[in-house]
Amino acid sequence: MEFNEAKNKFVQTWGALGSQWGINKTMAQIHALLMVSPEPLSMEDIMEELQISRGNASMNLRALMDWGIIYKEYKPGERKEFFIAEKDLDELAVKIAQERSKREIKPALKVLKDVSTGVKEDKSKEAKHFAEQTSKLYDFVLKADNMIEKVTEMKENWISRLVMKIMK
Repeated sequence: MEFNEAKNKFVQTWGALGSQWGINKTMAQIHALLMVSPEPLSMEDIMEELQISRGNASMNLRALMDWGIIYKEYKPGERKEFFIAEKDLDELAVKIAQERSKREIKPALKVLKDVSTGVKEDKSKEAKHFAEQTSKLYDFVLKADNMIEKVTEMKENWISRLVMKIMK
């Protein structure tokens, strides 16, 4: 397989997987392209490579920066902005886990708390069962979120990173 074919296949596959990770296809494709590019790319480079509009590129680059997984890089003498992806896969995993918790798990926890406590006055068998089940689900999701937070804190702590490297 030639290089351009392999790169295109990777970018397209990463893009298709993006929707399963909670981001849109174009956002994932941009991330994939920047991740495998040895040099920072300009918005124009990204637009040309992926055949997307300026608005689409701009919106998705901004979203990726909000996630903290790509950064702007300035080149002396250049007026264009250039972008580069986080290359450290451990750091990338931590940032994605933190962002998904903020965007998906925390709102789900709020809903579970609201619905499990919101039916306390209803004494029917169905309402009691509903409250018990949603409360159990809340506890489970909260434990999972706390575990994610502990793991990401470990990754940010240099002593923990050292221990993790020794354990590898």
